[in-house]
Amino acid sequence: MRRVVILGSTGSIGTQALDVIGANPDRFTVVGLAAGRNGDELAAQAVRFGVADTALGADDAERLVRSVEADVVLNGITGSVGLGPTLAALETGASLALANKESLIVGGELVKRAAAPGQIVPVDSEHSALAQALRSGSDREVRRLVLTASGGPFRGRSRESLAEVTPSEALAHPTWDMGLVVTTNSSTLVNKGLEIIEASLLFDVPFERIEVTVHPQSVIHSMVEFIDGSTIAQASPPDMRLPISLSLDWPNRVPDVGVPLDWARAHTWTFEPLDDAAFPAVALAKRVGIAGSTYPAVFNAANEQAVAAFHAGAIGYLDIVDTVARVVDEHTPDGELSRESLVEAERWARAEADRMIAGGRGA
Repeated sequence: MRRVVILGSTGSIGTQALDVIGANPDRFTVVGLAAGRNGDELAAQAVRFGVADTALGADDAERLVRSVEADVVLNGITGSVGLGPTLAALETGASLALANKESLIVGGELVKRAAAPGQIVPVDSEHSALAQALRSGSDREVRRLVLTASGGPFRGRSRESLAEVTPSEALAHPTWDMGLVVTTNSSTLVNKGLEIIEASLLFDVPFERIEVTVHPQSVIHSMVEFIDGSTIAQASPPDMRLPISLSLDWPNRVPDVGVPLDWARAHTWTFEPLDDAAFPAVALAKRVGIAGSTYPAVFNAANEQAVAAFHAGAIGYLDIVDTVARVVDEHTPDGELSRESLVEAERWARAEADRMIAGGRGA
């Protein structure tokens, strides 16, 4: 029986994790729940699962992690505010099921230094797929990682045609049901850029050996190419319950958590190269990841400000990534990487993005 703390319990990842746990009471028990601000739903979840320890907000979530004895902490908080809870979970020695990619991307080496080997288990479907495929060979046999991208709602469109995209169009993702920021990031492919940084940090693979291919069907979740020319892919219908269940009991599989592919009917899966001209966020993220230090924190924070400005009607769709690029270009790291330097870099990036947007440089 694995004791689980769920951070972000009222969000998409959290509620699906509770579905998995509720269907498998012989394998999991919930010992702590934390939400961002939905106190009523949090209270209902606590009653349903008999949980005494709850928290509201990221700071309280960090306290919860430090005070509750758990085998697994699932961090499903959105945004870089999840860094504190991530570091707290690692300090306890619990397995960290990481859906809050921003905390690893922003924290970088700070998080890696705090983690024991194998302590971080990815929840993202792409990184879960990579983790599964990597079990097919040793580290020295890996040639490259290939992350798949659905291409979002604007796959196949030119950069020029994206100039008039509206917020509602950006939120019309063809495959996944996610929150405002993540869905917008998926349309700009900022999310895929963040996932490349996450993959490099998780699996210690340099950026020049990580690629993206566009796969609209979202059935192949990612692939690993080995030195003998073979490629191992993980395939399943797009359902987050499968990678969530694996993260909760890694490396064990939970029976019947997902519906398998139907091999009695025909399937057509396609793969296309990424259009870097229309979607420059991936190349920008690679540059940011290679630079390291506080650059990923600046990239992430500037993007959050630009996405908010886009949905508020202050800038256009193409201005989101353009603004992020300008902020990144203006950044100069100051001192050693620490929680304090990350907080300061994020504060600067948000202020700089806001200044550019207000001054018309983002529009």
